[in-house]
Amino acid sequence: MADWLAGTWKLVAWRRITGDGTISYPLGTDARGQLIYTPDGRMAVQISQSNRPPLATGDPLGGDAQARADAYSSYLAYFGTYEVQNESVVHRIDGSLFPDWSTQEQVRPFTLEDGELVLRTPPMQVSGGTPVINELAWTREDG
Repeated sequence: MADWLAGTWKLVAWRRITGDGTISYPLGTDARGQLIYTPDGRMAVQISQSNRPPLATGDPLGGDAQARADAYSSYLAYFGTYEVQNESVVHRIDGSLFPDWSTQEQVRPFTLEDGELVLRTPPMQVSGGTPVINELAWTREDG
């Protein structure tokens, strides 16, 4: 594994960049997140919108279904293994809040400059047909 990558990273920004250069922030400019890479090749990531309203239940699987759907739409999480290959990190996802990603392999080209790790998705089509790249910037949280 890549020793330089192992550790805990804090989200700086999740930017969504369209083909025409428009930048948006899917969970807001103040989104929070943590990315963990272990020395033995495990990884986990969690990203959330800041100031999420609480649900009116103590049961994470109970209460109003629409309120849960709204709350869980402001959160992204997955876990699995990783491997660095050239200028990319490959996430092999074991489980995800978004079930379509479970068992997928995601290749993330990266840059590391001035202590900031930036992971990018390959261009993808979203509703409206505009190509989009997601760019997630991280800094070390564990010093």
